[in-house]
Amino acid sequence: MPRNYWMLVLSPDNFRVTRELGFTLQGFRSAQRRKTEKMEVGDRLLFYVSTIQRFGATATITSTFFEEHTHLWRSSRPDEEFPYRVRIQSVATLDEDELMDARQIGPRMEYVKRWIPEWWPMAFQGELHLIPRKDFALIEDEMKLVVSARARR
Repeated sequence: MPRNYWMLVLSPDNFRVTRELGFTLQGFRSAQRRKTEKMEVGDRLLFYVSTIQRFGATATITSTFFEEHTHLWRSSRPDEEFPYRVRIQSVATLDEDELMDARQIGPRMEYVKRWIPEWWPMAFQGELHLIPRKDFALIEDEMKLVVSARARR
C-alpha cells in the first residue's frame, strides 16, 4: 500500500512534456528537494494542471528520487532544470478533451477543507502537496470511469 499520495501542480506545457515522455518520468523544481527525497517506490502522484484547473492523470512512483540536469520542463526562470526526478508509471491518463474540471470535484476534497469555501483553489497553490488517500481515490476513480468509457467506444 502506498505510503504517500502526492498532488503535483504543473503548467499545461509541463503536463504536455510529461505526457510526451509517456508518463515515465517526472521532474520537480529545486525548491522541492526535501519533498522528492521523501518519495518512495509505490507512492502515488496526481497531476493537477494549473491555469486551466483540471486533473489530468495519476501515476505510481517506480523509483526513488535522483538528480538529472537535462532541460525538459520549463519555468519562468530560464535556469530552472527541474533537477529532482522520479520514474513513474501511468495508472489513469485522460486525453486533453477529457481533463477533469477541478471546480467540480475540488470542493468535495478533504484537503481543501482547511480553506474557507470560496477560497478552496488556494489549496492548490505551490508545486507539490501531500493529500489524503480518500481525495486521491475520489479523483482517480472518476478518471478510471472516463478511461473505461473511452475504451468501450
